[in-house]
Amino acid sequence: MAFPSSLHDAFVLAAGAQPEARLVVHSEVRPEITTLADVFRRGEAVGAHFRKAGIGEGDVVAVMLPAWAEWLTALVGTAYAGAVFLPIVTIYKAKELAFVLRQSRAKAIITPGEFRGTNFSALLAACGDLPDLKHHFCVGDSYAALEVGAPGVDPARVAPEAFSFLVYTSGTTADPKGVMHSGATLLAELKAQAEARKPVENETALTPWPPGHVAGALQLLRFLAQGTPVVAMDQWNAGEAARLVDTYKITASSGTPFHMSGLLDAAADDDRDLSSLQNYVLGAAPVPASLVQRCVDLGISVVHAYGSSEHPTVTMGSDTDSLESRLNTEGRLMPGSEILIVDEDDKVLETGDGEILTRGPELFLGYFDTRLNQTAFLPGGWYRTGDVGHMDADGCLRITDRKKDIIIRGGENISSREVEDAMRRMPGIADAAAVAVPDERLGERVKVFVEVADEVPSLADVQAHFAALGIAKQKTPEFVEGISVLPRNATGKVLKAALRGRTAGH
Repeated sequence: MAFPSSLHDAFVLAAGAQPEARLVVHSEVRPEITTLADVFRRGEAVGAHFRKAGIGEGDVVAVMLPAWAEWLTALVGTAYAGAVFLPIVTIYKAKELAFVLRQSRAKAIITPGEFRGTNFSALLAACGDLPDLKHHFCVGDSYAALEVGAPGVDPARVAPEAFSFLVYTSGTTADPKGVMHSGATLLAELKAQAEARKPVENETALTPWPPGHVAGALQLLRFLAQGTPVVAMDQWNAGEAARLVDTYKITASSGTPFHMSGLLDAAADDDRDLSSLQNYVLGAAPVPASLVQRCVDLGISVVHAYGSSEHPTVTMGSDTDSLESRLNTEGRLMPGSEILIVDEDDKVLETGDGEILTRGPELFLGYFDTRLNQTAFLPGGWYRTGDVGHMDADGCLRITDRKKDIIIRGGENISSREVEDAMRRMPGIADAAAVAVPDERLGERVKVFVEVADEVPSLADVQAHFAALGIAKQKTPEFVEGISVLPRNATGKVLKAALRGRTAGH
């Protein structure tokens, strides 16, 4: 199939070429089995209603939904209207949601009525004043009316390079960062993936990702833009995932070590057949070599991948690589992507470790907060990843350290600074430092070292403190250790490497 540069044109072509491609939504709340043709038809109606409601080019449509069919119809509708699609993870609390909606100036939001114990109308109310938000559509209520009717309004014509997709990711600062993509960058990512993946017959993909995460969004986008059948889970359950792989003969999936280890354990416990899996991509968190080895021993084809919301996939391994490369590298460059390794003075290194810079057709347009772009890029369009590593003699990327002070738990980036700032607001805490603790299932977990004058707070007290601040649960420390004085260098910077060295017992 050709790869057009416009999202709407891609959806039109895919729906015409693969109208019967199947979408299976695995959900206790909104289970559904439908086709690409049906999703496209419903999405076109949504887009026409958007245009009639004055939602058009440049307007931001926030979609705070799990992986339901309505998430996909909203994306089709947003592209039809020429607006900007903003997926938001459903686990955000009022603090994060309010920041995202205010900064993005979202004009409309689509949410469930309730999901996993959250009342979304109440959540929006808790965000306070949102002067730009004009529409709130609820799935199962007001949103259903948007999916009905003939368009009657022509789709907007948006340039392929126009800002069309906005996703927020936590980084080294406390506030989420808005990452801007165009139709061209997203479709370039799909094209590179198609060229890099091992072709299989009767491909069906399973996505365990929340679609507010770029990996989840891209998996659903493959269905809309390429007609790849997909089974979507609206919340992760390892036992159900193993059953779905067995039932639907899933050929491709992706996930973090948490997802893969859970899948393997559940399949063993329930005697499920995973042999159909031919393309499984592990990423978004440090991948233990032991997990890759376990998959190899079971005959499951797994590879590492390296990327980010900013540059979704930079490198990816292959099951034809040596076992050592599969265990210890992030694979080779994706088609069209480039890497530079630079030293502290931004001089190119031919050998040795340095900061990894990337560029390519999939690279984002820049941050929504343009001030962040000043330090994010070097001349020539090179993006600073904040990661440290080198290209080995076989042309594979080896990550050796991370400059960005983040913790990657189950694929979610957690700002160490945000955790530390929250801890410093707790009575009796003189200072705090958050670091990652390696974890076989989640990749990393959050540990906080605290300087205290008296008694070290209990983990239960710390967790209650974070809950009271309205901070998302995944950012809450899972380990707390008191320390008399945090180790620092001559300039006063906390030596995180020294603290990480004390986490070996976890």
